[in-house]
Amino acid sequence: MTNNIDPFHDIRPYNDEEVRPVIDALVNNKELLDVLGRFKFPRLKALLGPALNPLIQWALKREFRHVTDVASWQKMIAKYMGKMLRRTVSKLTYSGLDKLQPGRGYLFISNHRDITMDPALVSYGLDQQGLETARVAIGDNLLQKPYVSDIMRLNKSFVVKRSAIGVREKVKAYMDLSTYIDHSVHAGHNIWIAQREGRAKDGIDATDAAVMKMLYMSKKKSGQSYADYINSLHIVPVSIAYEFDPCDKAKACELEALASSGEYVKAKFEDMKSIVKGIVGYKGKVHVVFGEPLEGQFNTPEEISIAIDSSIAKNYQLHGTNMAAHAMTMGKPHPSIDALQQRFADLTVKQKEYALAMYVNPVLRQQQFNAAVAG
Repeated sequence: MTNNIDPFHDIRPYNDEEVRPVIDALVNNKELLDVLGRFKFPRLKALLGPALNPLIQWALKREFRHVTDVASWQKMIAKYMGKMLRRTVSKLTYSGLDKLQPGRGYLFISNHRDITMDPALVSYGLDQQGLETARVAIGDNLLQKPYVSDIMRLNKSFVVKRSAIGVREKVKAYMDLSTYIDHSVHAGHNIWIAQREGRAKDGIDATDAAVMKMLYMSKKKSGQSYADYINSLHIVPVSIAYEFDPCDKAKACELEALASSGEYVKAKFEDMKSIVKGIVGYKGKVHVVFGEPLEGQFNTPEEISIAIDSSIAKNYQLHGTNMAAHAMTMGKPHPSIDALQQRFADLTVKQKEYALAMYVNPVLRQQQFNAAVAG
């Protein structure tokens, strides 16, 4: 397929006919084999070095032998996802999936706490309901290695070019993104994007109006009103609530460093370490709410942002950790306080404040939006 007839060739997920060649390249990628060896068999890898690679390659070829298209790749991923969830989640629940119509494309906009688990949980729920999994927006800052990009694009990820430099290049990147989302949803495919760029490390789930502005870029000259176009995207706000955030202490340390020194320099491949920690770390109870599809006269990016924020905040499932953190800040008792204090025992006083705040803020956001409705 040539670039002339495939305008999204450099950002879209891989098509079925591309899956097998990409997999064949991956199983022969020495760097990937080395990484898998260090991750899965650290002692053996340290002992055998590159001599372990043929064994890992054999295992990959065996695992991938029946993968011939995107559906069979995702079926394999779903199997491992189920195993991982049984190890790291004590209880996984969903609500709101029954409101979704099969065959209709939706734009799922969720709060963003974990780099890969947020979209993975959305697609896992859709799959369990017999609905199509989502095409997932992922920043190119997370695709520093070609094999990582290949794996993500096999799994229905499309690339957000955050590294674009210069006004013209940035405008083109956002226009391509807007056009791809429009094309996908109106062709009946589901899309997942986060409500903002980057994770909400402070626990405040706030939609960036710039993201809502981007959605309309490809239609600005069409004559279609902002309100009509936004309604045509069938936006569904999604609230994802983890009892425990595996990366909470790392986030707290980052926020404290930013506050105290004005900057935080990430270590090399720190994002990849966060991805791994988010996947394998214990999460406790997890609840995912698919909100009511938004319909209304949303004339500006700010208006749709407020509607998304309200839905996410009100549908957020508050866990014992949230209520315990809130009780601590109020000087009140709660049965889960001891567990939180033990979890953050090795943090400094300031770091602990940031760690607790990320659990408290969902409580405050819910109170804020409930009060607005009551008022």
